[in-house]
This record gives sequence, structure tokens and C-alpha cells, in this order.
Amino acid sequence: MEKFVPFDKMSKKEQKKLNDSKRRDWNGLNPVTRVAPENKKAYKRKPKHPNKIEE
Repeated sequence: MEKFVPFDKMSKKEQKKLNDSKRRDWNGLNPVTRVAPENKKAYKRKPKHPNKIEE
């Protein structure tokens, strides 16, 4: 039986191994670069009428 070692006293490698085991897997997908297709037009940075002069 392995000896219990508190998380704070584990080496950085052991902490990383434990943290990685608790995280979920995205099966090769990068969630940062994913955009839902229905939300593509939700926010545009460009003005709708760039040449219009406001009076």
C-alpha cells in the first residue's frame, strides 16, 4: 500500500500527473478554436456602415 502524501508536499511532476488524471478529455478537439455555427453572426467588430457620416 502506498503512503499518503498531501498534495502540497507532492513534487510538481506528481501534482501535474494527478491534475491531468482529473481533467476531462476533448478527444483531439481544441475547445478554444471551436465556434458554434449559430453564434458566428452574434458579434461583429466592424461597423455596419463604415462610410456613413453621422450628422
